[in-house]
Amino acid sequence: MARWRTSPRWLLRLQQLVWCLIYGGLLSLVLGLATERIAPGQGQPWMLCGGLAAALGVLLIFVRSALQPHQDD
Repeated sequence: MARWRTSPRWLLRLQQLVWCLIYGGLLSLVLGLATERIAPGQGQPWMLCGGLAAALGVLLIFVRSALQPHQDD
């Protein structure tokens, strides 16, 4: 797999975004499931958005694995 070089600061921001998407997505998914039990049909948008956010976070983990910080000489 090709390795791309980018700034360490950008990599840190990407890692923060990854974990926010994963944890936020899973929280939304669980809230959607709980809402769906009480009010059928109302929790589906929460579950959809939460699932997509978590999936995007997992996808960005693979993107992050292809990136390397550039070395300033």
